[in-house]
Amino acid sequence: MTDLPRRHQRAKGAPAVRHGRLPRRRAVSSVAKLLAGVVAVALVSTVSVAAYAVWDVTRSVQTGVKLVALPGHTALPQDIPNVGAIDGGVNLLLAGTDSRTGLGGIYQSSEEQDASSGAGNNDVTMLLHIAQDHKSMMVVSFPRDLMVEIPDCPSPDGQGTVYGSDYAQFNTALSRGGLACVVLTVEQLTGVQIPFAATVNFAGVSALSNAVGGVTVCLASPVVDEYTNPPLDLPAGDSTLVGDQALSFLRSRHGVGDGSDLGRISNQQVFLSALARKIVSGGVLANPVQLYALAKAVVANVTPSESLRNPTTLVEIALAVKDTGLQNMVFLQYPTVGDPDNVNRVIPSYAADAVNEALVKDQPVKLTGSTGRAAEDPNATNTPAPTDTAPPADTSTGTPTTPPAPGTPAPTPTGAGTVELPDTVTGQTAAQQTCTKGND
Repeated sequence: MTDLPRRHQRAKGAPAVRHGRLPRRRAVSSVAKLLAGVVAVALVSTVSVAAYAVWDVTRSVQTGVKLVALPGHTALPQDIPNVGAIDGGVNLLLAGTDSRTGLGGIYQSSEEQDASSGAGNNDVTMLLHIAQDHKSMMVVSFPRDLMVEIPDCPSPDGQGTVYGSDYAQFNTALSRGGLACVVLTVEQLTGVQIPFAATVNFAGVSALSNAVGGVTVCLASPVVDEYTNPPLDLPAGDSTLVGDQALSFLRSRHGVGDGSDLGRISNQQVFLSALARKIVSGGVLANPVQLYALAKAVVANVTPSESLRNPTTLVEIALAVKDTGLQNMVFLQYPTVGDPDNVNRVIPSYAADAVNEALVKDQPVKLTGSTGRAAEDPNATNTPAPTDTAPPADTSTGTPTTPPAPGTPAPTPTGAGTVELPDTVTGQTAAQQTCTKGND
């Protein structure tokens, strides 16, 4: 990673994870996968199968990570009551680590371990926000190359404090201070409190895609990426992705959009929306065998916060979105513009304030911008292009243009409390059947 200018450094945390020359696999864990997995326990058709599933899934849950509160925030509950359905809204963070430690198999080679070991970096980070009334849901993806302030974090070993930095790359939060540090960083960035979180390794992506019988995605043009393992060579049209091929698709950067990490996020949203549609509308919830397999795949590859260790809590969260509706499930990228100090990095744009406010005020949102750099909606009559972005200067993040001048009117509710986001915010709903654009 690029060294930061001295003037931006406040204090150093733990050493960053060393990366080799091999292309890094991207951990991608979706909120839909986690929720679908826990619903497996809740919706199994017979009492005997349900009882065994709860016992077996509970055995698989890994040791919990303790989360802490920022100064001035209410202390986080560490023992969540076991009730029939969760009360009110939910903020749940998923951090996908690129670490190869403990994964075995092909990841035990020296090249793989040199690429990333230990805690790893949070190269994929998503925040699930379920509204208090359970009528809307938002999943916000945070770019790995986003430059942010990382606060002081408790040391993962419980011994002291890892000091923060005024200006640091977002995906170093996990290697600095573990899952709790990623949560604190997102809380400081957005203003919301996050009582639930989990770290997911990318080895679980193959198992998750297999558990649902594969995910069918639409490709507007061929997707070819020789840097993934296995390499991708997918023709235009519909492709059903399973196992390692699904992992390659989700971590592909060179093969989709403009070759940037921002393009990869919109490609991931094509996959996640297709997965959500299959889980909700494609019969997964009615198949006890698939549900149980999905639950097992989830917990085997998740390190939860202490607040998520009880499978009943996961079921309660899942029940909160069972009637939300695909059209009310919004996937979006946290809005950014180019970092003036580094063309290979991005910083929050003016539109991030609108997203933060909607999260804090628990308001549903409406997207008015495009589906992103690697996705298109074939049913859209005229998809608007973001007004504060431009083609990237390089293939790592891109360099958008200057945001609107100060004084630009803030977004206003468009009825029933819904906030219409600026057209610079990219994303889609789960109901939109979008297609991935290959990197031509």
